Amino acid sequence: MQSSKLIYHLRKWYPKSVATPGDFIGLQTGKLRKETNTILVCLDFDNDVFNKVKNEKIDLILTHHPLIYGKRKEVLKFDPVKRALVKKIDKLKIPVYSMHTNFDAAPNGMNDAIASALNLEHIKPLKGDPMARGGTLKTPIDINAFARIVKKKLNLPSVFVINRGKKLIKKVALCGGSGSGSFKIAQEEGYDVYLSGDAPHHIRHDVNCFRYNYIEIMHEAEQIFIPVVASAIKKIDPKIKITCVKQAYPKFF
Repeated sequence: MQSSKLIYHLRKWYPKSVATPGDFIGLQTGKLRKETNTILVCLDFDNDVFNKVKNEKIDLILTHHPLIYGKRKEVLKFDPVKRALVKKIDKLKIPVYSMHTNFDAAPNGMNDAIASALNLEHIKPLKGDPMARGGTLKTPIDINAFARIVKKKLNLPSVFVINRGKKLIKKVALCGGSGSGSFKIAQEEGYDVYLSGDAPHHIRHDVNCFRYNYIEIMHEAEQIFIPVVASAIKKIDPKIKITCVKQAYPKFF
């Protein structure tokens, strides 16, 4: 398939206009080939992924998190590991393209996918944070029981729970990645629990003070990006060969 047509469709579905201002999305390194017939999809492009594909025929690498988050010269100047990785992928002339917060916020993107995986109904963006999503469960459920469902449905090794609000929950709000700061918005909009990741101490403390429910889902829960994007690509052109690579979770002891 012509690379320009592929990128056109991806930009149409996950437009730059919905990305967080200043996000470093799009082409990260290299140049798009005229034709794209083989694509590798991953959450993060790193040396582990490179070692798995360095001997394979890949026309394009699609990632969620930007390979170069910032100005290229400055990032590579102060990050020798990334500088070496970029040098290796440039040598293979394989372009890396990232869809980050534009994918998070877009319809049928990251947060819609997480909400759907949890079987939420009536899914919609939060008024105060359009990137986040809210929805309802079919029936009320104990928050600890729901936390176990979240762990199973999102294929996570663990979840962290603060259960200071309602014991039975029905309305659920969420934002994958580092969206923990929007818990106040979710509470103000009437949701019984909020799910997100990367909550620092002061956010967890505030959740306790506000007597609210919070479920920490690891940032790696965003690996749902991989099957969602793979499915989107197949709709664009079912002939494209897709290689999906998932990174390992950290170990818990």
